[in-house]
Amino acid sequence: MTEYTDEEIEAARVLFARPATFVMGAAKIEQLPEPDLPEIAFAGRSNVGKSSLINGLVGMHKLARASNEPGRTREVNFFDLDAKLRLVDLPGYGWAKASKSTVRQFQNLGRDYLRGRVTLKRVYLLIDARHGLKSVDTEALDALDLAAVSYQIVLTKADKIKAHERDTVQAATLKAISKRPAAFPAVAVTSAEKGLGLPELRAEIMRTTGAEL
Repeated sequence: MTEYTDEEIEAARVLFARPATFVMGAAKIEQLPEPDLPEIAFAGRSNVGKSSLINGLVGMHKLARASNEPGRTREVNFFDLDAKLRLVDLPGYGWAKASKSTVRQFQNLGRDYLRGRVTLKRVYLLIDARHGLKSVDTEALDALDLAAVSYQIVLTKADKIKAHERDTVQAATLKAISKRPAAFPAVAVTSAEKGLGLPELRAEIMRTTGAEL
């Protein structure tokens, strides 16, 4: 497990308590904002809890909007954290209702962002702790490895399972990514609903981006 000092945890808490605002949603690669701030991106299957995690990190209920319709997020959405860093919500994957051409369109947008974004420091790939890595996640892992973008697995909804089950899925996930070239060798365990793991994830993001107060 990655260790953080009390000072890092507190500094990250203060950073993420700063004003956070929605900047824009980009449907095309030409629409992306200028790469003038460090960025971290969140990816994951539709309905894995990306919006809830982003909201939990910044302590706001409605910054990132969750949708009842899986696959609704078809743009790359940018959020500014007090002009210190940007949080980026990538289009989800694994939908059943969208057409293949539509799916391809926003998958390609996500891939273009991953390949060409010089300010992107890390991608946090969200996985539902109740289910662990699924075959549908393999394509995302492969795309991240191919783009050579550092990524870290974040288990979500960990409050829905028992502590020993969390330990089991965390260990299994770490083993599954151990030989992947771009994977960061640690698996975060979180619950946006209960706040579990959020202080540590904030500290990890602060450390990764070099963002300062």
